[in-house]
Amino acid sequence: MSKKVVKVRVPATTANLGAGFDTFGLALTLYNEFIVEEAEGIYIETYPKSEFLENPENNLYIKIVKYLCEREGKTFYGAKLKQISDIPVARGLGSSASAIVAGILTAYAVHHKELTDEEFFEVAYKFEPHPDNLLPAWKGGFITAVKTEDKTYYQKVDFPEDIKAVVVIPDFELSTEKARQVLPSSIPYKDAIFNLQRAALFITAIQNRRYDLIKVSMEDRLHQPYRKTLIPGFDRVIKNALDNGALGASLSGAGSTMLALATHNFETIGKSMVEAFKEEGINAEYKVLDIDREGAKVEILEKN
Repeated sequence: MSKKVVKVRVPATTANLGAGFDTFGLALTLYNEFIVEEAEGIYIETYPKSEFLENPENNLYIKIVKYLCEREGKTFYGAKLKQISDIPVARGLGSSASAIVAGILTAYAVHHKELTDEEFFEVAYKFEPHPDNLLPAWKGGFITAVKTEDKTYYQKVDFPEDIKAVVVIPDFELSTEKARQVLPSSIPYKDAIFNLQRAALFITAIQNRRYDLIKVSMEDRLHQPYRKTLIPGFDRVIKNALDNGALGASLSGAGSTMLALATHNFETIGKSMVEAFKEEGINAEYKVLDIDREGAKVEILEKN
């Protein structure tokens, strides 16, 4: 008798892009894969190996599949999961969002149910209340999102084909919780205006291919001035990116990864940002990524 195997591939995301704090999200061509089949008991293999993720109590994907199974009124007997993680954990590249999206899509595929926006957010927000990460992981591309008390509004915006993302991943983790703890409870009125102007400019700059406006449109006063205290060499990393031809640069999500958008000089930009971290005694690696425009993909396979 054949067994049903579900395979889900979910892209990494970078949120905020400077001024678009808790609003902008962009999917990148770096992926986590989840390959799962029904089993008696829970068995988890991880690549690269992670004892933390191999513990079902810690594995977000398993938690969501179990939650949705039980919500359907069914008993969760277990699962055999192979998790291939290319998205680094706690680096501001949407690792947790990938697990949430994959878990939801798996459960709906198994139960042959159509997934609506309302159902997606109802489940996803129980685990992470950030649509700027969740939506590009699910839908792909560049997305702007607004979360109200009772609804989430979002739009997918065409993103230029010739812009790539250079992400520089330092050798230290930074949890979103810790990155939020350093934010003030209130900000000056002028800082709110500063970001509002730049976020609006960013949208029109990418729509009109006005690449000369991207640098100023990625400036920020809402979160980066506070979070950069957690990122040694932050200002130098940004400066090196811009000096070597980046269109603009910022934190990726809450960090610790740094992001540069560029149309050329990708390797030079990446190496210069790595060098800035090295001057602070921190090892880092860079990746040149395209924009993922398709989002999460689900396949249902049969196993004899």
